[in-house]
Amino acid sequence: MQKKCFVLFAMLLLCPFVGSGQDISFYKNKARTATSIPEKLEAIDSVLSKSYGVDNNVFVSYSNQYIELAKKVDSVELAAKKAMNLQTILSDYKNEPRRAIRIIDGVLAHKYKIKDSFLLGGLYLKRGRANLKLNVKEAIEDYETAINNFSEKDSIYIADAYLFSGQAYSNIGKFVAAGEFYEKAYRFYEKRKEYEYMLHARQGIITMFSMNGFYDKAEKEREKLIETLKQLDNKKYIITEYYNQSIDYHKTGNKELEIKYLLKADSLLNETDPNQQDYANHININASLAEYHIDNNELIKARDYIKELEQWIDQAKEDRIVNISYNGAKARYYLAVGLYEEALKYAQEKLRYSKAVGHEDDIMSSHLLLSNIYAERGQFKKSLENKNSYLDLRDSIYNKGTAQFLAYYQTLYETEKKEKKLVEKNTNIQLLEKDNENFKKIVFFSSLALVLTFGLILLYRNQRYLKSNKELQEKFSQKLLVSQEIERKRISKDLHDGLGQRLLLIKNKIVGGDDDTKKMVDDAIDEVRTISRDLHPFQLQEMGITKAIEYTLTQIDENTTLFISSEIDNIDNLFTKEQEVNIYRIVQETLNNILKHAKAEASKVTIKKLTGNIVISIKDNGVGFDFTEKYQNVTSLGLKTLLERTRFLNGQMKVKSIKNNGTIIIFQFPVS
Repeated sequence: MQKKCFVLFAMLLLCPFVGSGQDISFYKNKARTATSIPEKLEAIDSVLSKSYGVDNNVFVSYSNQYIELAKKVDSVELAAKKAMNLQTILSDYKNEPRRAIRIIDGVLAHKYKIKDSFLLGGLYLKRGRANLKLNVKEAIEDYETAINNFSEKDSIYIADAYLFSGQAYSNIGKFVAAGEFYEKAYRFYEKRKEYEYMLHARQGIITMFSMNGFYDKAEKEREKLIETLKQLDNKKYIITEYYNQSIDYHKTGNKELEIKYLLKADSLLNETDPNQQDYANHININASLAEYHIDNNELIKARDYIKELEQWIDQAKEDRIVNISYNGAKARYYLAVGLYEEALKYAQEKLRYSKAVGHEDDIMSSHLLLSNIYAERGQFKKSLENKNSYLDLRDSIYNKGTAQFLAYYQTLYETEKKEKKLVEKNTNIQLLEKDNENFKKIVFFSSLALVLTFGLILLYRNQRYLKSNKELQEKFSQKLLVSQEIERKRISKDLHDGLGQRLLLIKNKIVGGDDDTKKMVDDAIDEVRTISRDLHPFQLQEMGITKAIEYTLTQIDENTTLFISSEIDNIDNLFTKEQEVNIYRIVQETLNNILKHAKAEASKVTIKKLTGNIVISIKDNGVGFDFTEKYQNVTSLGLKTLLERTRFLNGQMKVKSIKNNGTIIIFQFPVS
C-alpha cells in the first residue's frame, strides 16, 4: 500500500515442493519413529514440503524441529535455509514477526559456520523483512548488513535489499536516500532482465511522487505500470496500485474516483484471495472504505465496513502497519457517532503504532485526529497541543522535499514543461533556504580553512625549530666527542711522557733493590701504559686503523675469558685520522660492553670493505637485551655514545638482540 509501501514478494528460497504420492501423516510418523537424526531430518523435510501453503501451523511446528535438529548436528546452513523459509510464513501469514526474528537470531549466533554468502546475506534480508513490521530503522540496518554479506553471484538478492531499503527510507520520509536505493535496485534488475521486479522498483518511485505532492505525474506513471502488470497477469500487485491511486484521489479531494478505485481494489482482492489469507489488504481496503463513508456522513455503510474489520484484526495482532489503519478507522467512526471515550482510545493506539513504525504521515494524522477528539470533549489545551504537534510535523515533512530531490526526479523522468514550472514554483523557497545554507557552509569552511592554514604554519615552524634544535644537539655531541678525544690524548701523553718516564727512572735507580719492589714498579709501569693506550690509541699512528683493531682484539682474546674470532678487510687510508679514532672507539666500546654486560663466551668481529661502504659487524652469544629499554635508561650511556659516534661518521647503526639469544650490532659507514 502507498503509505505502508512494501512489496509483498519473498526471495526464491523455498525448495520446489513436489508430491511423492505419500500422505503427510506417513512422514509425520516416520519423523516420530526415526532412530537417527539424518533420517529424522529427511522425514521432517517431506512434512514441510507437503504442509507449505496448506497448513501453516504444521509448517511452523516442523520447521522449528528441523532447525533445532540441524543446529544440534552442526548443520547450520541447513538450519539457515529453513529459518529463511519460515520467516515468510510467520511474518506475512501468521503475523508473528518477533518470533521470526528470534529464530533467525538463533541461527545467526552460529554465523561464523556459514560459508555460503547467499545464506548469510539472506538471513539478514529476511530479518529486515520481519523488522519492517516492528521498527523501520532496524530493518534498514539489516538490509545494509545483507548487502555487505552478499557476493557478486547474489546480485538478484542485492537488488532486493536495495529495493526494500528504498521502501523503508520512503516510509520514514527520507526521499533522496529512498530514490537512490530504488534506482540501484532498478539497474540491478534491468541488468538481469528481471522485468517484473523492475516494476516494483518503479512503483516505489511513483509512490514517492505521490508522497511529495506530484499527483498528476504519479497518476500517469501508475497507469503505465498497471497496464504492464495486466500484461503480466499480475493481479496481486494491481490491487496495490488501485489502492494507492485511491489514496491519491482522497488527498486531492476527488471523491468519485476515490471510491471507484477502492471498490476496484476490493473486487480484485476478493477474486485473487479465495482462501481469505491476505489480511493486510483486507484491513487496509476496508478501513479506507469505512473512512470514505464517514467523510460522506454515511455512517450505516461505514459501520458495515468497521464490522468487516473485526474479523481480520485477530490475525494482525503483531502487525503494527495494519493496526495503524484499523485503529484510525475505528477512532474516526466512534468520533462520528459521538462515542468520544472509545474514539480517544483508538486514536491513541493509532499514534502509538505510528510512532513504533516511524511513519511520519500517520503520526501527523494521528495528532490531528486526537486534536479533533479532545476539542469535542472540551479538553481544549490537549486539543491545541496535538494541533501544534500536527502543524510542526507537517512543516517538517514539507521541508524534507528539498530542491535536490525535486531536481533529481525531474531529470529522471523528463517531465513536461508545465510540470517543470510547477516544480520550480514549489521549490523557490527551498532554493532560497538552500542558498542561505550554502552561504553559511562557505563561511564555515572558509573559517575552517583559515584555522587549518594557521595550524599548518605553526606546525611547520615547530618542525623547523625541532629540526634545528636536533641539529644543534648533534653538533654539540660531535664537538663534545672531539674535545673529549683531544683531552684523552693530552692525558694519555702526560701519563706516558710524564708519569711513565718517572717510573722508569725509579726502576733504574733501584736496580739493586729487592725483587718485590721491582715487580711493583713494573706493574705500575704496565698499568700506566694500559691506561695511556685506552685513553688514546697511539698504535693508530704507528700501525694504522686495521692493525690497531687487530691488536686490540688480540689483547682482549689473550687477557680475558672472551674468545674472539675475526674477519677483517684492510680499511687503511679510507678515513681521516679523526674518523679513524671514532671507528676504533666504536669497536673498542662495543667489545667493552660485551665484557661488562653480555656474559658471553665468544664474539666475532667482521669488517668488510664494500663498494661505497664499510660494514662492521660485532656478534656475541651472550644474554642479549631489550634495545628500547636499554636506550631509554638514563644511566646507560654506552649505546648513546655509540650512536653519537655513528652519526658523527654519517653512518647507520642496527642492533639485533634477543634476550638469552645473543646480540649483533652492525655499523655501516660511507666511503668515497
